[in-house]
Amino acid sequence: MEILGATLRVCVDGIETAIPFYERLAGGKALRFERAGVHVAAVGCFLLMSGPAAELDVLRKVAATNAVQDVEEAGRVLAEMSADIVAGPLPTPVGRNLIARHPDGAVYEYADRRATV
Repeated sequence: MEILGATLRVCVDGIETAIPFYERLAGGKALRFERAGVHVAAVGCFLLMSGPAAELDVLRKVAATNAVQDVEEAGRVLAEMSADIVAGPLPTPVGRNLIARHPDGAVYEYADRRATV
């Protein structure tokens, strides 16, 4: 498994107010979607999230999102290394993801861009 990059997760009070700042900072346009009542905008290496407090409390427990070529391969490698697969692989608006707790207790999302069938 190779980690292709990482995305910083940022919970914001008002996503519409935050997007222009991050678009200018990252030099690109936001890719927007909604999931489980949370409004999400991917801008460069930032993943902005805004929504109900209960949902954001859960999302804040995930340190970062790591891009990988294949989430299922990542899950196998992580399990072999004694990581706990908390959720997934699951389909997302842009591919698949899983959530893993590393042996040190850190929690990360792993995501690929493979279309789900």
